[in-house]
Amino acid sequence: MVDQLQGTWKSISCENFQEYMKELGIGRASRKLGCLAKPRVTISTDGEVITIKTKSIFKNNKISFKLGEEFEETTPSGRKTKSKVTLDNDSLVQIQDWDGKEATIRRKLVDGKMVVESAVNDVICTRTYERVPENIASNP
Repeated sequence: MVDQLQGTWKSISCENFQEYMKELGIGRASRKLGCLAKPRVTISTDGEVITIKTKSIFKNNKISFKLGEEFEETTPSGRKTKSKVTLDNDSLVQIQDWDGKEATIRRKLVDGKMVVESAVNDVICTRTYERVPENIASNP
């Protein structure tokens, strides 16, 4: 499953992101900028370690982890979370815990595109990414 998600992906659509960020407690100015960002995500593996790099014109973020092992994460919005990523059927599922709250980020392949569903409380944001051909990915 992780093998199918490896590579570089560019954001092509985003639904409900403002509401999701608002639910996370992110300020209005940051929410506006977040909606303008068209992130590029690179997923790679090195042995058991999976790395997800997210780059946009506003923020860059990188997490590295082993499946099923808790790790500390600082999100692009500055939240410090305890996170764990597991495989669930055909999805890479990340749970972030902080201050008694929880967010779930589910990454899966749908019709050749990576669909990322982020949920906090009952607010769900869906971002869709298209694979970037390798020759373009190395020369953005």
